[in-house]
Amino acid sequence: MLFSFGREHRRERQRGHAVVEVACLSPWIFFLFAGTFDMGMYGYALISTENAARAAAVYTSASTSTAGDNAKACQYALAEMSSVPNLRGISTCSAYPLKVTAESKAGIDGATASEVTVTYQTPQLIPIPGLMGRMIVNRKVQMRCRQ
Repeated sequence: MLFSFGREHRRERQRGHAVVEVACLSPWIFFLFAGTFDMGMYGYALISTENAARAAAVYTSASTSTAGDNAKACQYALAEMSSVPNLRGISTCSAYPLKVTAESKAGIDGATASEVTVTYQTPQLIPIPGLMGRMIVNRKVQMRCRQ
């Protein structure tokens, strides 16, 4: 009888240790989750910005007359980045959080090329001191015009 009482007493002490361990590790688990979430959103912003620059460059490289069409390049970039946070309701691409420029240049082979630059400023998702807040992503794509 005395032996079983000691075993139950030991189990209660172990349960207490588990609660203390979870309480000590909870902040670390939260910061790990928040950091993973932030890094995922920054990675998504990088991919979306690259895709927006590529889509706008495909349009502007259709001919030499569209090589410097900023308005249409902006529309293509906005369509490509429609699911990115902080771009809902934006219709221009001349100021942050999204800047798009398209210009006609001489390509590496001397032929006319279109160069599209897309710059995106991410929102600050979870304000944790010491971690980066906003990130500016800049992507540049150059394509030869089909003439």
